[in-house]
Amino acid sequence: MGSLAPGKVQRARVAVIVAMAIVLGACASRPNALLQPSGDLVPGASKVDMLVATTRAPSDTPGVVFGGSRAPGVSLASLVISIPPSNQRRIGEVQWPRRLPADPAREFATLDVTQLAGVEAASGWLKGNMPKGRRVLIFVHGFNNQFQDAVYRFAQIAHDSGAKAAPVLFAWPSRGSALAYGYDRESTNASRDAFEETVWRISQDPNVDDVTIMGHSMGAWLVMEGLRQMAIRHGKLPASIRNVILASPDIDVDVFATQWRALQRSEVRFTVFVSRNDRALRLSRRLAGRVDRLGQINPKDAAYFEALDRSGIIVIDLTALRGGDSLNHSKFAQSPEIVKLIGKRLVAGQTITDSDISLGERLGIATVGAGTDSN
Repeated sequence: MGSLAPGKVQRARVAVIVAMAIVLGACASRPNALLQPSGDLVPGASKVDMLVATTRAPSDTPGVVFGGSRAPGVSLASLVISIPPSNQRRIGEVQWPRRLPADPAREFATLDVTQLAGVEAASGWLKGNMPKGRRVLIFVHGFNNQFQDAVYRFAQIAHDSGAKAAPVLFAWPSRGSALAYGYDRESTNASRDAFEETVWRISQDPNVDDVTIMGHSMGAWLVMEGLRQMAIRHGKLPASIRNVILASPDIDVDVFATQWRALQRSEVRFTVFVSRNDRALRLSRRLAGRVDRLGQINPKDAAYFEALDRSGIIVIDLTALRGGDSLNHSKFAQSPEIVKLIGKRLVAGQTITDSDISLGERLGIATVGAGTDSN
């Protein structure tokens, strides 16, 4: 096949970006300024207290808190999000407010936003919110996320998973626009040092024994780059980092191989959620020169199976799992069964394996590289 002329390449690239904008456009149809605190916790509702570390620039607009522009350093904040009573919602869904102020009896609502000053304040938050198991769950959001999108989605994951872990959100500067793929990608690059420092400080905090890191989509790229830097800088990853979960990772498979080698035979348990019908990653693959994205591979393909099995990476194929968003890009968070397994098994230090026969039969999942569960 002959190569495309420069003009045709540019037109093809524009066509892919426009297609991505059309596919992702539905994400934008919700009110702005959702993070303006209003109301109190209503009977039957629950709340999620989270710590936020972000490289986003602060916003002067009430209820936005942090925008999509880049800041030179890390800002810290604590947020409290109200989750509606269980009889008013389905696990895996964010009940976005239809108007403001939100109705906390039926919708997610913001109860409190507090800016924190300095590392000492963050350590104090961890001490005051640490569960009995002294576990922390760090979540890194993906492409096309406003700050409020990342906060509410992580609140849903933290609540619905039932994870007994202090929730920490790392929010990097995303424009929150389907047309800003390049800007978002460069923002993850610009945030690598800050993410590495944030994870390092949490892993060294005397109140913390166990750290799980979860990266979604483009956020998984940032996770791998930050861990790669940390391993090179310190010779290995901290012992307190026990689990890394990559959900629909938007990572070039060749690049992932180099990142993995840099971890220097890490003992951290890696779990990767993939789906071959992930439409967002299908578009990303076209933008990236048609190189496979890690989150879209067939783990039983001969090109990947042996390396994955040998590495000990657990790959969970959710292709046959129904539900989730129209892009099939957030099944890990929107499937009630999977989001519960993340909290009850993965964050708790266990694995999802082929021995979970009933799970595989009901959901159509498959695992590769899954050894015997030791817990």
